[in-house]
Amino acid sequence: MTASPDLAPPTLRSMAPSVFLPATVFEIGNGAVIPVVAITAIDLGATTGTAGFLVALLGIGQLVGDLPAAALAARLGDRRAMVLAGVVAMAGMLGCFVAPSLPVLGVCLFVLGMCSATFYLARQAYLTDVAPLNLRARALSMLGGSHRVGLFIGPFVGAAVISLTSLRAAYIVAVVTAGIAASLLVLIPDIEPAGGAGKAVATPAGGHGLLATARAHRRVLTTLGIAVLAIGAARAARQTVLPLWAVHIGLSPEATSLVFGIASAVDMALFYPAGKVMDRHGRLAVAVPSMLILGGAISVLPLTSGIVGLTVVAMVMSFGNGIGSGIVMTLGADVASPDNRLRFLSMWRLMGDTGNAAGPVVVSVVAGLATLAAGIVAVGGVGLVAAGALLVWAPRFSPFATRAMMRAHRTPP
Repeated sequence: MTASPDLAPPTLRSMAPSVFLPATVFEIGNGAVIPVVAITAIDLGATTGTAGFLVALLGIGQLVGDLPAAALAARLGDRRAMVLAGVVAMAGMLGCFVAPSLPVLGVCLFVLGMCSATFYLARQAYLTDVAPLNLRARALSMLGGSHRVGLFIGPFVGAAVISLTSLRAAYIVAVVTAGIAASLLVLIPDIEPAGGAGKAVATPAGGHGLLATARAHRRVLTTLGIAVLAIGAARAARQTVLPLWAVHIGLSPEATSLVFGIASAVDMALFYPAGKVMDRHGRLAVAVPSMLILGGAISVLPLTSGIVGLTVVAMVMSFGNGIGSGIVMTLGADVASPDNRLRFLSMWRLMGDTGNAAGPVVVSVVAGLATLAAGIVAVGGVGLVAAGALLVWAPRFSPFATRAMMRAHRTPP
C-alpha cells in the first residue's frame, strides 16, 4: 500500500487500534496463564524444582526466539509475523490445555516464549519506523505499558474463569485472547509515516546477516548493550526478591499478593509520564534516576521486617521501574540503523532478555554462597551499575540522550 504524500504525522491515538490494543489483549492471555503454569506442572507430577524450570521455559523460549524472530519478520513483514505468532500461540495454549505429560507441557511453553519474542520484536520495529521522533519515547513507553496492563489484568480474568470452571481453563482464556489479537491485526490497518516515507518495518530478508550486524554494531552492543543487560537483570530480580524476602520475614501468601498488587498499580501509572519526560528532556532524564531508585530500593529491601516496610520499599522499587518504562526499547530505536533495524533490534532485545534471565540467577548464586540478604544487595548493585553505564554510554550513541542533544537535532518536544 502506498501512502499519500500529504498524510498527517501518526499520533498516539492513531497507533492505539493497530499497536497498543492487540498488544494488551495478547498479554492478558499470558497474564492469565503465568500463575497456573507451576500448578499445572505439579498436577502432572513435577517436583517444585521441575515446576520452576517449566515456568522458566517461557523466558528461555523468548530468549532463544529473539534472533530467529528478526529473520521471520524480515521475510514475512511485521504484521504477518505477528499474526503467525498469534496463531502459533493459540496452538501452544491449546497444547498446554490438553498436555498429558511434562515434556508436552514444556515444549508448548517454550514455543509460547518464542511467539512472544516474535510478537514484540515486530511491534517494536514497526513503532520505531512510524513514530515521529518527538513521539518515539511515548509510543514505545505505551507499548511497554500495554504489556504491563495486560499482565496486570490477565490474572484476574484467569482467576474468574477458573473459579467457574477448572484450573486449565486459564489456557482457554489465552487461546481466545491470542485469537482476538491476531484478528485485530488482520482487520485493523497499520498506519504509515507521514508522507508514506518508508514501509512498516521491513528489512529485506537478504539484508545484513546476524554476524555482520554484530560486527557492525559491536561497540554499542558491548557498551550501551551491557547497560541494557544490567537493566534487565535488575528489573527481573525485582520480581524475584520481593516474594523471597516476604517469605523470609514470615508474610502470608495473601499479604504478599497484596504487596505485589499495590506495587504493580504504582508501576502501571507511570508509563505515559515516563515517555513524555524522555521526549521532552532526553532519555537520561528518566534512565539514570530509574536505575538509581530501583537499585537503591532493592539494596535496602533486607532492612525491612514487616508488611508496612516491605510495601513502602516495593512501591519505591515500582516507582523506579515505572519511570523507566520503555527506556530499553527507546534507546534501541535511537541507535538502530534504518537499513538493518530488525536484526539489530533482535540483538538489542537479546541483551535485555539475557539480563532478565541473569537477574534471578545472581540472587540465587549469591544467596547460596552467602545469605539471601547478600544476594538481594548484590542485584541492587547491578541496578546502580546500570545507572552509571547509562550516564557514560547513552550520550555517546543516542542523539537524544539529553535535552541539549535533542535541541541540536531539532526534535521539538
